Amino acid sequence: WSMQSAFQNQKAGTWPDGSLSLGDIDYMVVAGAGGGGGAGCGAGGGGAGGYRASGYGPAPLQGTALSGLLPGVTYPVTVGGGGAGMPKCMVWSPSYQTAAPGYNSIFNVCGVESSTKFTSTGGGGGASGSGAASSAPVPYAPGLPGGSGGGGWGHGPKPSPGGAGNAGGYTIPEGNTGGTANSSPGLIGAGGGGATAVGGNTGPVNAGTGGAGAPNNILGTASYAGGGGAGNDERTGGVAGLASPCGTGGAGAMPVTGTNAGGDGTQYTGGGGGGGTWRFGVPCGTCRTSAGGSGGDGVVILRYPTTLTGTIAPGCNVIACAPCSSKTAKFTVTGTISWTK
Repeated sequence: WSMQSAFQNQKAGTWPDGSLSLGDIDYMVVAGAGGGGGAGCGAGGGGAGGYRASGYGPAPLQGTALSGLLPGVTYPVTVGGGGAGMPKCMVWSPSYQTAAPGYNSIFNVCGVESSTKFTSTGGGGGASGSGAASSAPVPYAPGLPGGSGGGGWGHGPKPSPGGAGNAGGYTIPEGNTGGTANSSPGLIGAGGGGATAVGGNTGPVNAGTGGAGAPNNILGTASYAGGGGAGNDERTGGVAGLASPCGTGGAGAMPVTGTNAGGDGTQYTGGGGGGGTWRFGVPCGTCRTSAGGSGGDGVVILRYPTTLTGTIAPGCNVIACAPCSSKTAKFTVTGTISWTK
């Protein structure tokens, strides 16, 4: 508005007074999670998708509600997919590789970040490698950064750090760092980071647990954005990394005493994929490497008063009634929403 236009509209009584705004709308935006690493002893778990929310969930992670949205405007919503885990029987070239990261989830890509737009960053992929990577410079075989970082790869003799979390650089962190795979005994992976805790480091014999996710009842009792557990090598006598406490991450792989592949993260929660492992007790020339689990897809949920009428697309996204004179809009695929008063 020019000063002249502002004066003329104020004089005519047509200057906007804010009453057109839809008011505050609560949200939860969870990105797709990273996949779990695969093989080369114990692989790192995938990092959880970034988690951002208002009004519900752990109080320290609650941001300000969406504000300044207008009736009759169609707002785009992007739901980030999870990253693929490393495949089994993979060819190690180069000798160090990471699983795929997850993809960002975004409400209103053209808005103002942390006001009319909220972005959560995809989770980092878990690390994996072969013995040749042990000659690389320190640090080597780190997990990828992301909303939460992927876990490090256990081989030794050097430690393998987890990827950094909160890749979006938000004041209220969207996630945490992946765990570190220590150089001793050097066969054990570290867990992916989660919304409320870092990924677990390797223990003396046990693999790292995925970082804890966040409980959130914006749509009922559920948890979101937990990190993936890490894989373990059968020679350690330990156990694979557990799926994240407080939900959603996949468990790590453990041959002989458990599964030969990392577990997938839970769909539409941004849970990290579990790390794979190395099957030592099989003949040379056969497939020794197991797959990492895939990261879970993200989700976007909005909660608004029943005084607003929402229109959502496509049809697989759902608007439902909720307690306290409110409604929820749940997006499991990319779509749009608009409201009228």
